[in-house]
Amino acid sequence: MSKFKKKKKGMPAVNTASLPDIVFMLLFFFMVTTTMRETSLKIDPPRLPSATEIKKLEHKSLVSTIYVGKAKNEKYGTGYNQIQLNDKIATPKEVPAFILRARLEVSEAEVPFMTTSIKADKESSVGILTDIRLKLRDVNALKLSYSTQAGAVDN
Repeated sequence: MSKFKKKKKGMPAVNTASLPDIVFMLLFFFMVTTTMRETSLKIDPPRLPSATEIKKLEHKSLVSTIYVGKAKNEKYGTGYNQIQLNDKIATPKEVPAFILRARLEVSEAEVPFMTTSIKADKESSVGILTDIRLKLRDVNALKLSYSTQAGAVDN
């Protein structure tokens, strides 16, 4: 009999020395590419009208959103016809400047794909929506989307 037994050689252990580098690289990637909500609503969250035919918007980075609804605070105005562009309450006259600023933030090739989304409360008047549409037409922003919720059409 021998005094020394041969040890069985198994599979070598997985080298995890580069694992922290990979984790930090992924963390850095997601920190750089993630965008946070940029707008805080000064109007009550719109109660969207119902619709049966709904299509999701693609290229959400190319969407400029106009909120129409009732102001949260009376210092911003009263009624359901308050317009919010980014972080401020505005008038229909300020809509063209809002669209032109949004166009400056994207490349020239992406401008034709830009869409304007109107998130209007179902109690908002049609007159304010018409005013917004006319101002959008003045700056040739003809791709327009009305935000709705799925469900049976309200009567």
